Amino acid sequence: MTVRQEGSGKKEKRAAVASLLTGALIWGVIWYPYRILRDAGIDGVVASAATYAVAFVLGLIIFRRSLTRLTPSWTLLWLALASAGCNLGYVLATLNGEVMRVLLLFYLAPLWTVLLARLLLGERLNRAGACVIALALAGAATMLWQTAVGWPVPRDVADWFGLGAGFSFALFNVLSLYADDISIENKSVVSFAGVVAVGTALILAGGAPRPTVNAASVWLLLALIGVVLLFVNLVVQYGLARVAANRAIVIMLSEVGFAALSSWLLAGELLGLREWIGGAMIVAAAILSAKMERHETTS
Repeated sequence: MTVRQEGSGKKEKRAAVASLLTGALIWGVIWYPYRILRDAGIDGVVASAATYAVAFVLGLIIFRRSLTRLTPSWTLLWLALASAGCNLGYVLATLNGEVMRVLLLFYLAPLWTVLLARLLLGERLNRAGACVIALALAGAATMLWQTAVGWPVPRDVADWFGLGAGFSFALFNVLSLYADDISIENKSVVSFAGVVAVGTALILAGGAPRPTVNAASVWLLLALIGVVLLFVNLVVQYGLARVAANRAIVIMLSEVGFAALSSWLLAGELLGLREWIGGAMIVAAAILSAKMERHETTS
C-alpha cells in the first residue's frame, strides 16, 4: 500500500467514525423537535407518520437508481413492522417519559439481539452471550425495581414503549442480517414505509387525534425532521459500511451521553442513583456484546 492510499484509508475511517458520531448526536436530540410538535398540537403517532412519509418519498427519489424490484415476503413484512415498532415506540416513549430512562431501556437491545439471534439465526449462546443477558437483566431490574410493588416491572407506559422499541430495534437488526440479499437502499425504504403504514393505520383506527394545526412553521418543522431522518439513515449506513460492527456499537453508545446532556439542558431531566447504576450495567452489557462479536469475527 502506498503512502497516499494509506492516508486516504485513514481519512475514510475518520469520516466513518464522524458519521456514526453524527448519527448518535441526531438520535440523542431528535426527541426534542417531536416534543415541540406535540406541544403545538400534533400527536406523536401523527408526527412520526408524517415525518417518515417525507423520508419515504425522498428515499424513493434519491434511491430510484439503486432500488430493485422487491418480491413480497414475510421477511419484508416483519422488517417493516420492526421498524415501525422501533421508531414509533422511541418517539412515543420520549414524549411520555424521561428521555435518559427511555434510552437506557432502549439499549437493552443487545439482550434481545442475543436471544433473537439464537432463535432466528441459530447462533449458539456461549458464555459471553450468557454474561450479556445476565448483566442486561440485572441493569433492567435495578432500573425498574418498584419499592412499593417489590418487582422490577415498568412503572408507566413510557417504560413499556422504551422496552418495546429496543426489542423492535434488535429484531430489525437480526432480520437485516437474515435478509442479507436485500440492498441497504431497499431496507431503508421498507423501514420508512413500515412507520408510515402502521402510523396511518393507528390514526385511521382512532389511536391518535387528528391535528388541527394550521401554522406553516409547524408543517415546515415536520418536513425538516423528515429530511433529517433520511440524512441520518444515509450517514449511519456510510459509517456502518466502513467501521467494524463491534466498534460501531461502542461509538453509537455515545447517543446516551448526547441524550443525557440534551435532556438536562432542554428539559431539566435528571436520573436518580438507581437509574444510573442500572444504566451503567446496560451500557456495559452493550460493550460486552460488541467485544463478543469482535472475538467471533476474528476467531
